[in-house]
Amino acid sequence: MAARDAAASIGGLVEALAGPGWGVAADFVPERLVGGLRGRIHALERAHGFRPAAIGAGPHRAVRPQIRGDTLCWLGTPQTQAEARLLARFEMLRSTLNRELQLGLFDFECHYAVYAPGAAYARHLDRSAAGAERVVSAVLYLNPDWAPDDGGELCLYAPTGPVTVAPRGGLLVLFLSGRFEHAVRPARRARLSLTGWFRRRARLVP
Repeated sequence: MAARDAAASIGGLVEALAGPGWGVAADFVPERLVGGLRGRIHALERAHGFRPAAIGAGPHRAVRPQIRGDTLCWLGTPQTQAEARLLARFEMLRSTLNRELQLGLFDFECHYAVYAPGAAYARHLDRSAAGAERVVSAVLYLNPDWAPDDGGELCLYAPTGPVTVAPRGGLLVLFLSGRFEHAVRPARRARLSLTGWFRRRARLVP
C-alpha cells in the first residue's frame, strides 16, 4: 500500500471512531505483508510458540476452551521485517488517533491468534476493571482466499444491531474497547489474525 493509500485508510478509521465508534479498513496492509506475517505464524507454530488463550484475571484466570478456543503468541520486539513494517503502520495509526481525537494512547500491545476449525470466542468485552487502560481494539486478519462458507466471522454488537465481518486477509477492524461486545464464530478452517489494543497509561490510585 502506498503512503497516500495508507493515510486515506487511517483517515477513514479515525472518522469511524469519531462517529459510530467502529470501522473497517478493507486493505490496511498489502497482500505481500499479509503473507509475511502468515509465514511468521507458521514458523512460531513449528517452534511451539503458541499457547491456549485464557480468560479472567488473577486467581480466576483459566483456560476455558468452551468459551475461548484460540491459541496465541504475543508479539514483542519485531523479529522479522514484516513485523517491523506492521508495527510501524500501527504506530502511524496511534499517532493519528491521538492527534485527531486526543485519546491519550501511549502504546500498542498485540498477539497473533489462531483458531483451529470449530473454535470460537463467546460474546465478551475487551475492557474490564483488570484492563481499563485498553481504549481501542484492533483485529487484523491474515487468512488467504477466505470464502463466505468458511465462517469465522467477527460479530460486533453495535447499538443498531449485530454487524458481522468476514476475516479476509489484510482487513482491519477497529472499535472502542469499552463500548462494543463482540464474538468470534466457529470457522471450517484455521483462522489467523493479529489482535491488539491501543492503551492509555494506567491511572495510579492514591
